[in-house]
Amino acid sequence: MREIVLDTETTGFEPEAGDRIVEIGGVELMNHVPTGRTYHQYINPERSMPQEAFEVHGLGDDFLRDKPLFAAIADDFLKFVDGAKLVIHNAAFDMKFLNAELRWASRPLLPNDAAIDTLEIARRRFPGSPASLDALCRRFSIDNSARTLHGALLDSEILAEVYLELIGGKQPDFGLASPGAAQNGEPAEVWRPRPRPVPLPSRITESEKAAHAAFVEKLGSDALWLKT
Repeated sequence: MREIVLDTETTGFEPEAGDRIVEIGGVELMNHVPTGRTYHQYINPERSMPQEAFEVHGLGDDFLRDKPLFAAIADDFLKFVDGAKLVIHNAAFDMKFLNAELRWASRPLLPNDAAIDTLEIARRRFPGSPASLDALCRRFSIDNSARTLHGALLDSEILAEVYLELIGGKQPDFGLASPGAAQNGEPAEVWRPRPRPVPLPSRITESEKAAHAAFVEKLGSDALWLKT
């Protein structure tokens, strides 16, 4: 199973009000294991950066001025995420922006059911507890000390660690299936212990056997041990 842990940075909260994406970061997982493949792109939003957004991610007008427009990177982005589930914290926000940008660039939209929302997973697992990315890092003892500002690729890398913890640790598919099972579409072989060639010797002493027999005898003819 291929998944892309994804994050975006934007100029604000509403694409329909003129806000745009300025950064996309993604980390590839295969069967919940990072492959080392990543996607990272800064984007010229074709508008000025509001101060409140700049204070979140530190991406200003001068830095973004020579970056490509979204339409220029749309095909490479779609190629990277093609066929994968998208793991996103607060997925509705990022999907709203990504599909707005894709629509403006006359590209296919991302299906909403392709998104896995880690915010929803965290709220289900820990109802009533803080579920921000920073709060989850504290819960799972994940080092996010480099996160002085929001950054799409760094946040994706941190979210990948959080996601693996949310779904059960770094090896959620770990099991006792034999090596090589489930290849070429064949069902995985169920692991079962082999019988011992030589039974283990009894650890009950003769005196313990005698004491147990005396105890059962006192229970009378209806004793459970006499019926087995």
